[in-house]
This record gives sequence, structure tokens and C-alpha cells, in this order.
Amino acid sequence: MVKTPLISVISQEEKEKNRGSVEFQVFRFTTKIQRISSHLKFHRKDYLSQRGLRRLLVKRERLLSYLSKKDGERYETLIDRLGIRKSETREI
Repeated sequence: MVKTPLISVISQEEKEKNRGSVEFQVFRFTTKIQRISSHLKFHRKDYLSQRGLRRLLVKRERLLSYLSKKDGERYETLIDRLGIRKSETREI
């Protein structure tokens, strides 16, 4: 397995200052999701990692929906910085 370093979108100063912020938490979940996804490309039958990936995706989605409700501008900025797409609203 080839390890590829993930480029940090958030500077070191921001990491030290804002560890509990929603943006930092979403950033951390995104890096973990990318790391597990690359692992699953080589180990397709690692079901425990698949479960962990699903849990991380749900946690990140909850944080993103919270941020979009509280402050839409910060949400848009974070989505653009991380390069993840916007979530679609589901109608029942």
C-alpha cells in the first residue's frame, strides 16, 4: 500500500487555535475519510473499515447540516476549501 500525504488545507496556526470548531472537526473527519477510502481500494473485504467509514460519513454530514443551519456563509466557505460537494436536501 502506497501512502500519499494529504495536503493540509488548514494552516498550523488555525489548527492550534481552533481545535474545537466545527470547521476543524469536519476537516479532521474529511482527512480520515480520505485515508480509509484509500485503504479500502486495496482491501475491499475489510468490512470493519467499511463500517467505520460509514460512521465517519454520518458524523461529518451531521456537522455540515448543523453548520449550514447556523451559518450558511461559513458552510459555503468550508465546502469550497475542502472540495466536497454540497448535500442535497431530501424531500419526502
